[in-house]
Amino acid sequence: MQLENLFRMQKALDTHIEEKHQLQDEDLFAKKVLALLVEIGELANETRCFKFWSVKPSSAKEVILEEFVDGVHFILSLGIVCGFDGPELELETSESDMNVTEQFLSVYEKIMFFQKSRDFTDYKRLFESYLQLAALLGFKNAEIEKAYFAKNEVNYQRQMNNY
Repeated sequence: MQLENLFRMQKALDTHIEEKHQLQDEDLFAKKVLALLVEIGELANETRCFKFWSVKPSSAKEVILEEFVDGVHFILSLGIVCGFDGPELELETSESDMNVTEQFLSVYEKIMFFQKSRDFTDYKRLFESYLQLAALLGFKNAEIEKAYFAKNEVNYQRQMNNY
């Protein structure tokens, strides 16, 4: 995954939003953490992986990928806030031994560890856990990047339209 490029794009979007809404001097860390938690909840809802009481299938892969990328936006943004957007961030991806529901719970847990510590190692673990979730959902890095680029454009359009 081309993290440098993703961080650069996310930083530009964050700057645009903060300038437009006059938030340059505001600490947005807690709001971004909550936004990430909500986005991951929306992702889980689209997968329906936890809905043992329902026979309705999960949403289309494209819908799930778009929701996944929303989480990527906030993970990148949190890394930028903490100064973790440099070349020293090297993500190691390994297969998860969990099912999708367990992996979602692991991601939530790692978000909360990172929220409390703001530590580089906890950030790295969060990002890696989220990428393990991507693999369990059947997404490849190239798909994630392409979807990120597309959603980044949508986010700029939304800002221009006062979303």
